[in-house]
Amino acid sequence: MNDITSSVGLTGDLLSLFRQSTGILETRSGEILNLHREQAFHDFDRLGVPTTKNENYKYTPLEKYFAGKYDVELEVNPFKVDVKDIFRCDVPDLNTHVILVLNGFFYSTDRQGNLPDGMIVTGLNEASLKFPALFEKHYSKYADTSLDGLVALNTLFAHDGVFVYIPKNTVLEKPLQIINLSYSDKNLRLTRRNLIVAEDNSSANIVVCDHTLSNQSFLTNSLTEIFIGNNTGISYDWLQNENGQSTHINNIFIHQLANSRFGSSIVSLHGGLIRNNFYAVLNGENSETSLNGLFLCDDKQHVANYVLMDHAKPHGTSNQLFKGILDDDATGSFNGKILVRPDAQKIQAYQKNNNILLSSTARMNTKPHLEIYADDVKCSHGATVGQMDNEALFYLRSRGIGESEARHLLMYAFANEIVSKISLPVLKERIIELVDKRLRGELSRCNDCELRCG
Repeated sequence: MNDITSSVGLTGDLLSLFRQSTGILETRSGEILNLHREQAFHDFDRLGVPTTKNENYKYTPLEKYFAGKYDVELEVNPFKVDVKDIFRCDVPDLNTHVILVLNGFFYSTDRQGNLPDGMIVTGLNEASLKFPALFEKHYSKYADTSLDGLVALNTLFAHDGVFVYIPKNTVLEKPLQIINLSYSDKNLRLTRRNLIVAEDNSSANIVVCDHTLSNQSFLTNSLTEIFIGNNTGISYDWLQNENGQSTHINNIFIHQLANSRFGSSIVSLHGGLIRNNFYAVLNGENSETSLNGLFLCDDKQHVANYVLMDHAKPHGTSNQLFKGILDDDATGSFNGKILVRPDAQKIQAYQKNNNILLSSTARMNTKPHLEIYADDVKCSHGATVGQMDNEALFYLRSRGIGESEARHLLMYAFANEIVSKISLPVLKERIIELVDKRLRGELSRCNDCELRCG
């Protein structure tokens, strides 16, 4: 790897940072994690951080964020935290197996409880050391470093995160809750890597919550690979609620086999810049994927969602529904592609993106599109960007409802189509409350917790 010295600018700076960190990273990481770094190094050297010249990132300017000054933590900070205190403000009374991740490192808690026989929940690095055969079978098999510089960069710096293994014929009755916390008195660059493997005939509900616990700037490059075996169902609900100085890139790679089901609802309540990339491969007959997203942004926030839905086998079904409400000078983008390969006959694929602009200075760019190489399929896509429905507003006001409340009711009805798809009733109720507060302007920052993050 040291023979490459020609890179300059931001790419060169990040490669230099890796060279400075190589000794610590390789010493503290398992062999399998280290094996993938060399290819990732070459791929990142070639691709770099995506610029707006890249069609997929045209409306998400990342370079200025990655060029910022950040410290890097290569070992876990001995920060003690009470999970109950943290979640008193966000998702209380959610009976789950709680997994805590701090600054990208797995942080075990005493609330995991009794897991089913054979199930594994541990840190990513620990899994690579304790279960090398299982780990190697899946690690970096679905996230292709040659296609996206941020995937390569994550693989280059990957050191820890969460590993979940659900064996065959296992039903996880209690949801698994992954709590990602960012906390520091310095600006931090974070790398987080997760691997979730659900074998045949299994099922689980997974809840992910992202939070910042201090007011510093965090640049997080996160990547999760999810393997879903035959006849297996995974529900993956996600709440993003970080401070306005945070930049968070999420790459989710989903690989499904026959008769599998994957459903995800992601709610982006707050953050500086949020970019969610979903790559779903329906690599088995009769597989189903449902991706739903809602984002609410104001001030100068930016939220972007990118989806590549890859139908590789026949009789699959996919549904995408993403909605955004943008106020002030906020910006957003949606870029969704449905790819239907020649063998994927008789599939059904639907995609929709709807957005409301509440100010004249808010901006939304949306680009849904299809790429179809099979001739017996049903596919559709559509997108809208508009203002509040004045006729509906007039109707509500004519019934004696004040303008402010009428506008709130219309926004709430717009958002509820996504929130109603969240699979866990308790989580759904809590997110309804948070969305309601956000729409009323009562949740302009993380939440009303004691930490009072900015």
